[in-house]
Amino acid sequence: MATLASDLKVEARKRRWRLFARIGGFALVVAITVAILLWGKEVPNLPIYGYPAVFLISLLGNATLVFPAPFYLVVGAAGSNLDPLTVGIVAGLGAALGELTGYLAGASGKSSVEEKKHYLWVERHMKKSGHIVIFLLGAIPNFFFDIGGLLAGVTRMPIWQFILLAWAGKSIRMTVIALVGNYLAAG
Repeated sequence: MATLASDLKVEARKRRWRLFARIGGFALVVAITVAILLWGKEVPNLPIYGYPAVFLISLLGNATLVFPAPFYLVVGAAGSNLDPLTVGIVAGLGAALGELTGYLAGASGKSSVEEKKHYLWVERHMKKSGHIVIFLLGAIPNFFFDIGGLLAGVTRMPIWQFILLAWAGKSIRMTVIALVGNYLAAG
C-alpha cells in the first residue's frame, strides 16, 4: 500500500513538472514574439555590431511562429562585411536555437494530439526519418520548418538531436545567403 501511495506521488510530481514545462514553453514563445514586435525596427542596424548581432537576429527571426523577421537581409549584409562562412555558422546556430520555440510548442501540445487518428503514423515516420526531414527543412529555403519543429517536439525527438540537425541544415542555408551577400557587395 505504501508503494502505491509513493508511486502516485511520483506520478503527480511528473505531471506537475510536465505542466510547468508546457506553460514555460508557451510563455517563452509569447515573450519572444512580443520582443520581436517591440524591437523589430532595430533589425536593419544589427549587421554593424558583428557576429553577436548576426546570432541574435537569426535567433529572434526564427523564434517566432507568427511574425517572420527579415533576418535573411541581415545575414546577407553581414556576409558582405564579415567572413561569410563564419556568418553562416553563427547565423545557423542562432536560427537553430530560435527554432526551439516550435519544438517546445509541439512538446507542450503533445497530450492534445496523442489521441488523434494520424498521430501514430506521424510518430512512426518521424522516428524513422525525422532526422533527415529536420536537416533538409533547415537547409532548403521553405516555410515548413516550423511544422517540422512542431512534429519533432510532439514526437519527442531528443532536443540535442533537433538542435544539431537544425544547426547543420540552417548553417548551409545561411552560408549560401552570406556568400551571395559577399558576392553582390564585391561585384
